[in-house]
Amino acid sequence: MDVKLFIRDDCPECPAALRAVDGVANVFVYDITDPTGYAEASSLRVDETPAIVVTDSSGREVVGWRGEAPDASDLRAVLAH
Repeated sequence: MDVKLFIRDDCPECPAALRAVDGVANVFVYDITDPTGYAEASSLRVDETPAIVVTDSSGREVVGWRGEAPDASDLRAVLAH
C-alpha cells in the first residue's frame, strides 16, 4: 500500500499530518500548490489539506482522510491489514 499525503505551506493542520506519517513506509508527499501535486490530488478527488489517502497496489483508494490529520494509530491500523 502507498500513503499519499497532500499538504500546502499555509495549512495549519499539515504539521500534524506530517507527524502522523512519520516512520511509515511508502509515503509520498504532494504539495497541492505544485502542478504535479495538484494533478495527483485531482485524480484522487482531494480538494482540501491536509489529506492522507491510502491506495492499494492497483492505485485504488483504501481509505482517506480529507481536511484532517488522522491519529497515527488509526493510520497504522489500516496499514496493518
